[in-house]
Amino acid sequence: MTLVGFEAWARLAGDSPTSRTEWAAVVAAWGEPHRRYHDLRHLAAVLGLVGELAGAAPDPDAVRLAAWYHDVVYDPSRGDNEEVSAERARAGLRGLVPPERVEEVARLVLLTAGHDPAPDDANGAVLCDADLAVLAGPPEAYAAYASAVREEYGHLSDAEFTAGRTAVLEHLLALPALYRLPAVAAEWTPRARANLAAELSLLRRRAPAGSQGPPQRHGPPASS
Repeated sequence: MTLVGFEAWARLAGDSPTSRTEWAAVVAAWGEPHRRYHDLRHLAAVLGLVGELAGAAPDPDAVRLAAWYHDVVYDPSRGDNEEVSAERARAGLRGLVPPERVEEVARLVLLTAGHDPAPDDANGAVLCDADLAVLAGPPEAYAAYASAVREEYGHLSDAEFTAGRTAVLEHLLALPALYRLPAVAAEWTPRARANLAAELSLLRRRAPAGSQGPPQRHGPPASS
């Protein structure tokens, strides 16, 4: 995948032994065997969309680097993946890019926990819209995505997963806007809301009466 190859990385972080080592570590993390959706294909998809939407970002290279790191740490059994991924970005990029860009990358990674950037946060809008683009896919593609997320949470019972996933879907549907960029919002929003509502309806039909799920921090994520 050229989007996740070293040449693409080096345009952002330079071509040095340290940079090459960091790239290899990041790619290895995204290739961990427990990942079913949050894998190198997802990374490449987000990077590709960030490239298409980059004209809206004041610092597109920071957004691209944030895409590289936004799920670099992904352990479905913990609830602080975004926080740990942001710290991983700070450590990995130190000395490779200017300190102010490192901090912007970390800030953007943290945004993917809730996908709710401020109205004036164009960098955040580009990253979050790219990360949530999967929600607006054709129904069959959305179903494959939802199935892959369920596989990643195989350690949870059906009742636990249903409760956690329901909370995530309700959060997304309650956002002031699923997508912030006018270039995509009008087209993507109706499709995404239809997919989310369909999955939520299915989960509610499956949920046993009075079931209690795990704490929300353990609930399965939407896509980031």
